[in-house]
Amino acid sequence: MLKKAMIMAAGVGSRLEPLSSVVPKPLVPLANMPTMDILVKHLASFGIKNIIANTFHKAEAIQEHYKTNDFGVNFEFIKETELSGTAGGVKRCQFFFEEGQDFLIMSGDGLTDIDINKAYESHKKSGSIATIVLKKIDEKETFKYGIVVPDENGFVEIFQEKPPIGEARSNLANTGIYIFNYKIFDFIPENTFYDFAKNVFPAISVSGLSINTYEHKGYWSDIGSLDQYHQSNIDLQNHVLNSYKPNVTKTFWGKYTKGKNLELNDGVAIKGNCIFGDNCKIGKNAKIKNSIIWDNVTIKDNVTIENSIILTNCVIENSIKNQIISENTKKEHLITV
Repeated sequence: MLKKAMIMAAGVGSRLEPLSSVVPKPLVPLANMPTMDILVKHLASFGIKNIIANTFHKAEAIQEHYKTNDFGVNFEFIKETELSGTAGGVKRCQFFFEEGQDFLIMSGDGLTDIDINKAYESHKKSGSIATIVLKKIDEKETFKYGIVVPDENGFVEIFQEKPPIGEARSNLANTGIYIFNYKIFDFIPENTFYDFAKNVFPAISVSGLSINTYEHKGYWSDIGSLDQYHQSNIDLQNHVLNSYKPNVTKTFWGKYTKGKNLELNDGVAIKGNCIFGDNCKIGKNAKIKNSIIWDNVTIKDNVTIENSIILTNCVIENSIKNQIISENTKKEHLITV
């Protein structure tokens, strides 16, 4: 059984702005739970109780969030003063792992139900120092990901980093979930910006060593865009994960997940899939459709919110559609739907 894991939590998350401008990307809430909390719960369910994370963007917020936790895990952190790449960030955490030990690497903005034990069994059986977890994706999406072509024995044969549309040799995407042996550190130099896909894996291949693959056939979502963020909230409401099944209340026209102290006044209509954070107040005859509303938001009477995301501490007095409203905003003069 794997005993230790690293969560890569240093990314800026520019594609999730303005959400990631308010909170670090790993703490962006999904159905009212921070993304990284869901991941930590999953790791703990497989007995991984020692976790380290590298931090950079809004590092203090992440460290403060996990100073105490209810997951029964021991957290350690490093703070990078400048980004050092995926492999460079792992190298900075080398002290946390023991020589001869296998360990798990996961991204702080990933959502998955992967069976870690089965992935580890594949890794041990292969005898490789590295296992890459793959996920089959739609062929139209291959240009967004690192694509891997395994050979007949499940070892990496070809890497393609974000191949142009129509040129992908497979539809198996690198999920950024890795199982490594401690020997992986021999392939990562100190104090150097270094990447697994561009630097480490090619170096391993050139050395004559094999890289194992494990295909995950369950759920995986890379929360890298606003569209995927919205979809992942819906997926969680559909209870795709055992590690986190949010409360869901059905309405005549849809369903919603609520935080603490939700106030719904007379005549409120909730359509499609909606999320309400803590201490939200929804006025009379308001209509909320396919929207995500963070904590401490007030929606005034007769307002329609459609296909929008509203961040914390906002007051919305007129209707909005297809907008993202940043925190601490009072919206009085918006386009009426």
